[in-house]
Amino acid sequence: MDEDPPRLRVLIADEDQRRIAEIAGVISGLGHTVVAQLFDVSEIAEATQREAPDVAIVGVDGERSHALDLISAIVKQAACPVIADIDGDDDSFIEQAARRGIFAYVRHGAQPEMEHAIDIVLNRYAEFSRLHGALRTGAIIEQAKGILMERHGITDGEAFSELRARARSTNQSVFAVAQAVVLSYPLFRQRHIEPD
Repeated sequence: MDEDPPRLRVLIADEDQRRIAEIAGVISGLGHTVVAQLFDVSEIAEATQREAPDVAIVGVDGERSHALDLISAIVKQAACPVIADIDGDDDSFIEQAARRGIFAYVRHGAQPEMEHAIDIVLNRYAEFSRLHGALRTGAIIEQAKGILMERHGITDGEAFSELRARARSTNQSVFAVAQAVVLSYPLFRQRHIEPD
């Protein structure tokens, strides 16, 4: 039995109201919900916080710099992937947009093209989020090991063994214990107090 695909909350941004309406029609036709239609970069922060979109689509028709500003603002503010919907071939723009954080692009996507782009973007974004989380987890564990090595004069391996032992004894993950070490470390550092 096939499951229905997830219904997404989609933010659309473009400087052209006509094009926003066209993209909104494609998105609605795919069964998704358009939660915001934006023209101005200044609207991005409030709309992304309020609507928490799953995907953002930036239409690119005329002014390329405006579209790049929209992409940058969305990537900075939203925890969602961005698709650029461009009006033709423009390798230079695609390269600049990729550097600013788009996950895919379509050429004025009709329903099939947009549906494929959304599928690709969601898969790429999930992998990106997984890798980002793994890197963050590794960094926190390394930081905690460094703190234990400094405080107790132990080796890297011994520090990890301490984290693992504490995790087992408290029924927590190594990451949770490492995070607690890193968060509490500033409370236990010796402060240099100037004499009066």
